[in-house]
Amino acid sequence: MIQVIAGHKGSGKTKRLIDIANEALKVEHGIIAFIDDDKRYIYDLRHEIRFVDASEYTAVKGCDVDVFFGFLSGMLAVNYDLSLVCIDAFLKLVKTPIDQMQSFFERLNALSEVSKCSFVVNISCDTESLPEFIKPYAI
Repeated sequence: MIQVIAGHKGSGKTKRLIDIANEALKVEHGIIAFIDDDKRYIYDLRHEIRFVDASEYTAVKGCDVDVFFGFLSGMLAVNYDLSLVCIDAFLKLVKTPIDQMQSFFERLNALSEVSKCSFVVNISCDTESLPEFIKPYAI
């Protein structure tokens, strides 16, 4: 399952994503990971959540969606227990224009089904401005 939280800067997307991750600890039986572009929210997350600062991985920060998909696939390949991956600041991490990400979301959905891992992605974009292929994932 993929879910997308969309909204303009300052609309509370990150707070909502943090709440989703923290609340998921009550129901998820696997490992929860939170990917961000820096460490600013590390202390807002419960300590059981694996925090990944993508800026520490030079191949990932500012990459295209294919590289980022490989990064996510690699995380799942080495840890079968991942059940939820929360991705904050997605458009800061990935430099591919949002309207060119249809293949990425299709592959991410397939990866989610195969791995039984859910993804929640924050996108700084008004819901009305989302491309049609992303709108079904919007929450």
